[in-house]
Amino acid sequence: MAWGDRKDGRLMRELDSLHYITGIIYPNRCDNEAFLPLKIDYTKTNEYIKKKNAERPDFKYNHFQIIATAVLKLLTLKPKMNRFIVNSNFYQRNEVSTSFVVKKSYEEDGAEALAFVHAVPEDTLDSIRVKMKEQIDSCRSEAIDESTQAMDFLTKMPRFLSKFLVHILMWLDKHGWVPKDIIATDPYYSSAVLSNLGSIRMKSGYHHLTNWGTCSMIMLIGERKKRPFFDRLGGYEMRDSVELGLTIDERLADGFYYAGCVQLLQKLIENPELLEGRLDEPVA
Repeated sequence: MAWGDRKDGRLMRELDSLHYITGIIYPNRCDNEAFLPLKIDYTKTNEYIKKKNAERPDFKYNHFQIIATAVLKLLTLKPKMNRFIVNSNFYQRNEVSTSFVVKKSYEEDGAEALAFVHAVPEDTLDSIRVKMKEQIDSCRSEAIDESTQAMDFLTKMPRFLSKFLVHILMWLDKHGWVPKDIIATDPYYSSAVLSNLGSIRMKSGYHHLTNWGTCSMIMLIGERKKRPFFDRLGGYEMRDSVELGLTIDERLADGFYYAGCVQLLQKLIENPELLEGRLDEPVA
C-alpha cells in the first residue's frame, strides 16, 4: 500500500485538475448529491424469474436478487461509480460491495440487522443469490452483526462518554482509521446501499447520502405495479414495472458518464440473462 492510500481504497493520483479541485472546494458528500429516478419495465424480468423458478423450485429467484446483481455488475464495469471522496481526496475502492437492512420480523418493533455482500469479478447471478441468502439467513437468526454490537456498546455508556467516543470515531473515519470490527457490516462503508421499499408497499424516492463512511450511491426500490409506457405517437401500454430512486455523489464523474451508467443498469435489470455471466464480462 503506497503512501496516501487507505486500507479500503487507492488514492487517485492521476486525476485531472478539475476533479482534484472539486474535492477541495466541495468537501462534503451530502452537499453534492444528484438524484436520478428510473422506471424499469419488468416484462422480460418476470418471464425470466418464472422460467428459473420452474427449474429451481427449491431456491427461488426474486427481483431483489436481480437488482442487487445488476448494481454489482454496474459497479464492476463502471469503476468511476465505485469511487469515494473523503477528506477532499478521491479514492478508487478496493472491492465491489453492496449492503441492505434486513427486518428480523415484519412488525413495527421488529429488530433490524445489517447485511453486507462482497463481490468478486468471478461472481454471477447464481453466486450473488447464494451470498444474499446466507446474509439474510444470518440476519434473521439470533446472531448480532459486528457493527450493531459496536453501536450497542456505545449506547450502554454514559451519554457524555459515548458522544466523546463518537467524535473520535468521526475523526478516525475521515482518515480511514476506524477499526475494521466496528464497520464490518456498516452499510455506509459499502459501494452501494440498497433499500427494498417495495417489500413494505412503499414508493421509491430520494434518500440522502452521508458524510460518514465512503458510500457514494444509495438506491431505493419501490413497489411493483402496473404503469403506463408511452410510445412516440402518444399511445401507451400498461406493464408491470418498478421505480428506482438513485442518489449518487455527482463529483465522481460527469453527466455523460452517469447517463451511460443509468442506461446500463436499466438494460441489465430488464434483461437478466445478461447477469448469468461473470460480473466483469462486458455487455454488448
